[in-house]
Parts: sequence; C-alpha cells; structure tokens
Amino acid sequence: MTEKKKLKINIFDKEYSLLVENQEIATELAKYVNEVMNETRDDLKDQSTETIAVIAALNIAYDLFLEKNNFREFSIQSIDKIKKIKLLLNEST
Repeated sequence: MTEKKKLKINIFDKEYSLLVENQEIATELAKYVNEVMNETRDDLKDQSTETIAVIAALNIAYDLFLEKNNFREFSIQSIDKIKKIKLLLNEST
C-alpha cells in the first residue's frame, strides 16, 4: 500500500489539507478545479460561492462525460480495426 502524504492546496482562495498518494496528480487536479471555479466566477458575476461551485462541478462532470464517450468511441473503433486486421491475417494464411 502506498503511503499517503500531506499536501496543502488552494482552490478558490481557500486552503485545504489533503492526504494523497500522488502529490503531482493531486496538485494538477487542484489546479484544474481552481481554474474551472475561477472561470465560472468570471462568467457568473454576483453569484454565490455555492452556485459557482455547483456550476463548476457540472462543467467538470460534463468534461468527464465527453472524455468517457470519446474513449468509448475510440475503443469501439479500435476493436473494429483489430477484427479487420485479424480477418486479413487469416485470409492471407
């Protein structure tokens, strides 16, 4: 089991202490969340922090949803190509 390390991150002008296995990944994730929160605040002036957090979470979930669909489509295409290659190899032997 990987030992967890303490890491302090800043998101939306607030500091959080985390226990993480991979500090580099956790730092990148915190940076991404912070960027989305700040972009959302810029787009939705005069909204509460709670509203900004919820909209930012929805934006992040949307990005994840798109990536999952892209991966699924890539996987389907890859499987189809592998099947075609196998058929061609079988035909040539």
